[in-house]
Amino acid sequence: MNSHTLEHSMTELLKLTVTAFETLAAGVLVIGATVFLVRLTNALLRGSQSRMEFRKFRRGFGHILLLALDLLVAADIILTVTLDLSFEALGMLGLLVLIRTFLHFILELEVSGRWPWQAARRAADAPEE
Repeated sequence: MNSHTLEHSMTELLKLTVTAFETLAAGVLVIGATVFLVRLTNALLRGSQSRMEFRKFRRGFGHILLLALDLLVAADIILTVTLDLSFEALGMLGLLVLIRTFLHFILELEVSGRWPWQAARRAADAPEE
């Protein structure tokens, strides 16, 4: 196997990896949304408090969005660093990661009611048992 064939094989493998991460992110969104919508519908049909159930839905779906964002960032990093390493691509990657990090922080605030770094501090401040 010559170096050109090996390079081509690695490029194709990395493209498949990126596609797999993107597909997984889309699948997480679709399946997660479906699961949480079914849970919300079932709870509302059973007569549960709609406000509490909607909060559970938002919290659960927020976690699904966070997971999907993490998977998409991973796909972008793999794509840029391994397949399209140029200053323009790195700039676009930086912008995408910045936007997705901002979205991650906002979603974390919506889901948990606190910033991501506050959860770690609270766990560290907890009394030892």
